[in-house]
Amino acid sequence: QVRLVESGGGLVQAGGSLRLSCAASGSIASINVMGWYRQAPGKQREQVAAILSGRRTNYADSVKGRFTISRDNAKNTVYLQMNSLKVEDTAVYYCKAVGMMGSGTPFDYFGQGTQVTVSS
Repeated sequence: QVRLVESGGGLVQAGGSLRLSCAASGSIASINVMGWYRQAPGKQREQVAAILSGRRTNYADSVKGRFTISRDNAKNTVYLQMNSLKVEDTAVYYCKAVGMMGSGTPFDYFGQGTQVTVSS
């Protein structure tokens, strides 16, 4: 079993910053990809950013230049630094991890989500 726990969400004014964290725990042998998705009310869940084990990153066009994803492999933790936040960034943010458990079974999990609300 692998557990993902997000933290760092909250309420911020437009133009402000927040930093999200997500720690993975459990019987983990390796994590290939860690990423962040978000889902706004009435919209589909979308990928925001992802980082591979080799540090390669990719971002949604809507957040490029404003958000930065990073990871600490020793802690199985991924971060999302969000700057210059906009009202349209308001959503529930979900962490995702894809990897291999110690048993050799692959896993692909989302966390429970953390709310980010940006006010005008």
